[in-house]
Amino acid sequence: MTDSNILLIRNSWNYLANNTENAGEYFYQKLFEIAPSVRPLFKPDINDQARKLVTMLSYVISKLNSLDEIEGQIKGLAQRHVQYGTRPEHYQAVGQALIMMLENKLGNQWNEPVKEAWIEVFTVLSGAMIGATTTVAAAQ
Repeated sequence: MTDSNILLIRNSWNYLANNTENAGEYFYQKLFEIAPSVRPLFKPDINDQARKLVTMLSYVISKLNSLDEIEGQIKGLAQRHVQYGTRPEHYQAVGQALIMMLENKLGNQWNEPVKEAWIEVFTVLSGAMIGATTTVAAAQ
């Protein structure tokens, strides 16, 4: 990832965190619209999960300059998701829901460079998670 893309992601995330509400809940609303088959993988009350999502995104965004430092945590997260029933094909829906949430919550802060930066970071992270997922699935 380029420094300029990292800056775009951090600035847009900071804007979202300081100027919007319910980003996590909106993400899950969109995810369940896109992929209703994943709804049973979650508890009925999604609020706690939504908070966890926002916390995890904030943490990962803080580490974008040094993703290698959290590689083990990313793999661990992916492995836990396998236990919850996540499959590699679910990541496409997650990416779509993330982009929809960001576009909605960022409003006029959303533009093509910001979108491209987020797609890049999601591609990197989901690729790492799918790789870890595939490793776990092969071992089972």
